[in-house]
Amino acid sequence: MANYLVTGVAGFIASKVAEQLLDAGHTVVGIDNFNDAYDVALKNWRYSQLEGREGFSCHRIDICDLPALTEAWKGAGAIDGVINLAARAGVRQSVENPWVYVDTNTTGTLNLLELCRANGVKKFVLASTSSLYGAHNTMPYSEDADTNRPLSPYASSKKGAEVMAYTYHYLYGLDVTVCRYFTVYGPAGRPDMSLFRFCQWIHEERPLRVFGDGKQSRDFTYVDDIARGTIAALKPLGYEVINLGSDTPTGLMEVVHHIEDRVGKKANIVYEERHAADVTATWANIERARSLLGWEPQTDWKQGVDNLIEWYAANRDWTAKVATD
Repeated sequence: MANYLVTGVAGFIASKVAEQLLDAGHTVVGIDNFNDAYDVALKNWRYSQLEGREGFSCHRIDICDLPALTEAWKGAGAIDGVINLAARAGVRQSVENPWVYVDTNTTGTLNLLELCRANGVKKFVLASTSSLYGAHNTMPYSEDADTNRPLSPYASSKKGAEVMAYTYHYLYGLDVTVCRYFTVYGPAGRPDMSLFRFCQWIHEERPLRVFGDGKQSRDFTYVDDIARGTIAALKPLGYEVINLGSDTPTGLMEVVHHIEDRVGKKANIVYEERHAADVTATWANIERARSLLGWEPQTDWKQGVDNLIEWYAANRDWTAKVATD
């Protein structure tokens, strides 16, 4: 069994990664600053599912704080691999405050890479994003597509992290796998993402805001599948960039209608202007994940959305109050 450091451990994807690692008998040293980038109630709920489990520990610090990170590292024991899932995420918010995105996503990654170098850690997994593909590449997006025209500071900050990770691979032999995620959703997801919002807005009969004409499509990928792929990426690969997506784009309005049917309520749709940083569609080519990781998604979007609806309804006493605006 191995000892892994997982950053952003109270986050949507990282909490599920930690859960699966613990289920497999590994130990997990978590890092999270529990910031208020979105409603902390979600982070606290996710953390409650991990707290007290055998093999789990957590340090409430920021990966941007190198002295605190270094101190936590000293007490973590021999670390077999780092999975860096701590991030400022979200396209639109990054336009408002790009500095915090560079701090966390780029400088925070550099801090972790440097600690890996200094402590002889051999494996580094970096969470990245499909947003890097911008609007100019043909779909489905392949990992060797041009990523030099990102549309948001969020994507730019992740590009910086990817490039820095390559540099540490080149200079110091660090084994790096970059996972580019495609529109992750599921129970306890981020409230700035469309599916959590749609689920809440339809349940609570609030206006459902659609940016643009509603004809957008997304390569929705279920969080459990993403976590499995991230853990599979711990295998030695040298330096690889790997898409983790469903390879089955779904129209936004198709998802809205599915939630309507399951909840038994009609959405009050309000159309708003499309944000310039948004893309109209995403679609992952996942052949590299299949060949290198033996991974492919197992949850179709309808089952995944049903799981989200069931979780939301079971926790409605507080999920109805989560801020989604």
